[in-house]
Amino acid sequence: IFAAHGHLAATPRACNEDVGHAMEYSRALATTPIAMDPHAPCPCHHGASYAACCKPLHDGQAAPTAERLMRSRYAAYVLKLDSYLFATWHPSTRPTSIDLDTPKWLGLQVRHHQETGDTATVEFVARYKVGGKAHRLHEVSRFIREDGRWYYVDGEFPG
Repeated sequence: IFAAHGHLAATPRACNEDVGHAMEYSRALATTPIAMDPHAPCPCHHGASYAACCKPLHDGQAAPTAERLMRSRYAAYVLKLDSYLFATWHPSTRPTSIDLDTPKWLGLQVRHHQETGDTATVEFVARYKVGGKAHRLHEVSRFIREDGRWYYVDGEFPG
């Protein structure tokens, strides 16, 4: 999630190495994450508190499904957690930078998800504002599972 916002990617590495590289990217970008009350509703709109929903994934726990990874990535965009976004982006398509300061994310609706073995797709609509104007991002994201971890690969935008 969200190929529409200028993302790229690269060959599988162990998760710890990915997180290390992501931290290097994060320091280079100097984006300041937004502090989140763990008891507040999770930004992914799944219905649970942040502590019971996306926070464990943001802290390094593997997402059990591609949908959960997608939701946690949406929450990471909301909270400006660029290191998490880089760590969960498949190296073959991972960008070298992400602009997290432009959109203000307003909501997420998952429309469909399908997993087949170690591949999955998740269709969603994310609402956001730029310059006071509301927009909708409709994407069908592709994911791959390697060594027990799901990674975002890329997305398509249905017409």
